[in-house]
Amino acid sequence: MSKDNISKEIESKFGNHLRTRVNGILIENERLLMVRHRMGNGRILWSVPGGGMHYGTTAPENLRREFLEETNLEITVGDYLFVHEYLDAPLHAMEHFFNVKRINGDVKLGNDPELSGENQIIEEVSWKSCKEIQSIPNDSLHQIFWGIKSLSQLGLWKGYFNFENNSIK
Repeated sequence: MSKDNISKEIESKFGNHLRTRVNGILIENERLLMVRHRMGNGRILWSVPGGGMHYGTTAPENLRREFLEETNLEITVGDYLFVHEYLDAPLHAMEHFFNVKRINGDVKLGNDPELSGENQIIEEVSWKSCKEIQSIPNDSLHQIFWGIKSLSQLGLWKGYFNFENNSIK
């Protein structure tokens, strides 16, 4: 299958090098704030708001920027939770997850300024219950949410995770 424009732009901007990403776990009223990404070639991915770090700025600064860009929310960054290594060539990222809390704003669909207008990948921002997350097929869900039993367990995880999602062995 040939790559569509979105897949090509994702690979061009984010592929073939190691990226450091920050991600926020925001839970309100027993629901987790999630973002649906259009990954190209008909694939979607549900994950939490977050993105790549910019050189010279801290993880909390980057996470606040990403939340504002993607969700229109101003947040405060709380405890560091865990790191997940994502490797599915050409993408490779060390993803750092933090607890966050909303301090201002209403959820609104944002964009990714690193991608061109016609190749925006953020399609939806919504609150998901644990049951709703469990109903998303694994191939459309970030690996850290596979088999999740409760949202509270997200705040209990500590350490390094790699869920054997590697395309390179």
